[in-house]
Amino acid sequence: MRQDIEGPYLRSGQVAEQAGVNLQTLRYYERRGLIAEPRRSSGGHRAYPPETVTLLTVIKAAQRLGFTLEEVAELIDTGRRGHPTPDLRVRAQEKIAEVEARITDLTTIRTALTQVVNAGCDSLTHCSCPDCPLPFADLAEDRTHEES
Repeated sequence: MRQDIEGPYLRSGQVAEQAGVNLQTLRYYERRGLIAEPRRSSGGHRAYPPETVTLLTVIKAAQRLGFTLEEVAELIDTGRRGHPTPDLRVRAQEKIAEVEARITDLTTIRTALTQVVNAGCDSLTHCSCPDCPLPFADLAEDRTHEES
């Protein structure tokens, strides 16, 4: 950490490494306004305050929870205003609903794939297994007859 600008600062590579992001991500977040544009050192290097690492870590954690960058930007902006709002709680509840819907979809997909494996299916369009659980074989067969 350097200190030739008022207070300690980190250079781009240091911030990226400590936050676990690459330099392109760091610059992109700057352009999007997620992190403040840094001051410049006397040599022209970007000079980030150490808190930037924490902010980047928060951004990445929010993304892992399913928030888009746009949503993260809005939540950060709300937080910067300094007064509490129900935004995070409401958005977290919405994310829970989205996750539940995805879990339902994935469970349906897993069930279908398990049926395919158990039935011994060998083709999407010309499956030779008895009681094929895939609707695709019938659809493909119907289209072939329609086109004839």
